[in-house]
Amino acid sequence: MKSFKTQSKRVLDLMINSIYTNKEIFLRELISNCSDAIDKLYYKGLKEGISGLTRNDFSITVIADKQNRTLTVSDNGIGMTAEELENNLGTIARSGSLAFKTENAEDIKDDDINVIGQFGVGFYSAFMIAEKIEVYSKAYGSEEANLWVSKGAEGYDIKPCEKAEHGTKIVLYVKPDTDDDKFSDYLEEYRIRSLIKKYSDYIRYPIKTEVTKYKEQSETEQKDGMPRESYVELETLNSMTPLWKKNKSEVTEEEYDGFYKDTFFDYEKPLKHVHVSVEGNVSYKAILYIPAKAPFNYYSKSYEKGLKLYTDGVLITERCADLLPDYFSFVKGVVDSELTLNISRETIQQSRQLKLIGSNIEKKIKSELLDLMKNDREKYEEFYKAFGLQLKYGIYQSYGMNRDVLIDLIMFKSVKEDKYVTLKEYISSLGEDDKFIFYGTAKTVEAVKALPQSEKILDGGKDILCFADEVDEFAIKMLGEYEGKTFKNILSEDVSSGEEDEKINLENKGVLDQIAGCLEGKVAKVKLSSSLKNRPVCLSSEGEISLEMEKVLSQMPNGAEGVKAQKVLEINPSHEILEKLKRVYLEDKDAVKDYAEILYFSARLVSGLSVEESSKTVDKIIDLISK
Repeated sequence: MKSFKTQSKRVLDLMINSIYTNKEIFLRELISNCSDAIDKLYYKGLKEGISGLTRNDFSITVIADKQNRTLTVSDNGIGMTAEELENNLGTIARSGSLAFKTENAEDIKDDDINVIGQFGVGFYSAFMIAEKIEVYSKAYGSEEANLWVSKGAEGYDIKPCEKAEHGTKIVLYVKPDTDDDKFSDYLEEYRIRSLIKKYSDYIRYPIKTEVTKYKEQSETEQKDGMPRESYVELETLNSMTPLWKKNKSEVTEEEYDGFYKDTFFDYEKPLKHVHVSVEGNVSYKAILYIPAKAPFNYYSKSYEKGLKLYTDGVLITERCADLLPDYFSFVKGVVDSELTLNISRETIQQSRQLKLIGSNIEKKIKSELLDLMKNDREKYEEFYKAFGLQLKYGIYQSYGMNRDVLIDLIMFKSVKEDKYVTLKEYISSLGEDDKFIFYGTAKTVEAVKALPQSEKILDGGKDILCFADEVDEFAIKMLGEYEGKTFKNILSEDVSSGEEDEKINLENKGVLDQIAGCLEGKVAKVKLSSSLKNRPVCLSSEGEISLEMEKVLSQMPNGAEGVKAQKVLEINPSHEILEKLKRVYLEDKDAVKDYAEILYFSARLVSGLSVEESSKTVDKIIDLISK
């Protein structure tokens, strides 16, 4: 028995036990090797003008034998001589495919030859599930065949054997099952089929395996309950030509939608697809999809973003998160590019090319969303209802760093028109002297409209944006302004301030100070505000923390208990309640306390804040009514 030329059992142990973390990829590696062997022979046929070597003449076969616990993977490619078996399989990490690509770099590019291998270790991944491997190989044009046999790190043997046709046959003797691993699963038809479809569906040569089928029964056989007779036949499992490698003009909408549903397990067709083919500093092909609805777990920690990443049609990773920013994590799709992979091809290295592809995809997604907004507003709004929240989170979580990407994609409901508007559309209706983009925080347009402060703003011809999601105000705080206009909460104290109120506040300073004293610790200020047209009282806030922010922060687990809005109790000077307060103040200053607490109670309710000691306040209301 020969020792591996590395003279190191440790190296092969590393190949088998450390480099690969996912056992099932062994079949991907072996099939990729078969594809390389066929490509090499196809290339030889092209260069030497050998007839009978068209792509239709080649195939890869995978056959399981449960009784003998063997899995056989074979091809009719170029095959190997004894010397090549020695060099390619006897030397760990020596890649014949890499050498072939290096020697024929320009030609194979021109001839569309798709050699995959580059490290020379993929073959050894088979030892993860096999206790012994036999490789029968006959080089094209040779009369001799040879057998390479190994049980792993102790070494290998090479000897002559009988093989009728050129190509290579790899026989894996599958390991016995253990408590941790059920290796016999890799002999099951369903398992073989699923692995081929998952990893090697787009290998350009047919991959055939034995598939169980059932004969049709006659009506008599069906009535008699006779079991259906089964038979086995070879069937091609892989699609061979990826949809993304076809010209856009060759693919129908039904094919795009069908591919999406089958690949991403969605029963609804997507809102939009984008077929991308880029050549240049970064070259890749992709099909990107915008789903119609958010997955049930989309806004949870269990959701995993990422695009399926292929290299030369071979699946490398199910979800390459680095290709999508978090704010576009709703996008589904596939990307195919020749990237720098790590040695196991299970993960990709952080390369400049990967970053360029990710940046290119980000720009493409934004461009397509803007196009959708412009040319199919109804469909964009459908998208926005599903994923608009994620765009706003993108602004907030990046502290506004991604504003240039996202600012023109976000929308809010207009209180005046009760429809979605962009920020650009909102400011288009403003005059040159208008400084503010007004917003109110509530779950619905009607709820914002019902806020006491809304009435005067709307009657003045201004619009208000409805901030219905908890993140809205936090995100806008990160923006600060938009095209020179400042965002302003209609519940902020400075919105209701006006020169006309200064005089009346001074005239009623005594009663206002008394009310403020009764509510010490609950409000920072009490004032009269003419911004209240019909409502008697309301709450506003001053400073950076708004009433809505206080509500959101108070709901966070173990956090923000001490973060409170600086509340301002505003009273309508035109409402009869002011005259009532003034009379009570003149008659008995101490009696103002009950009225102050009732007003504060009412203002909290109107603002949607929780009410403290509500039963006591209700008792006070009943007492006052009873007097």
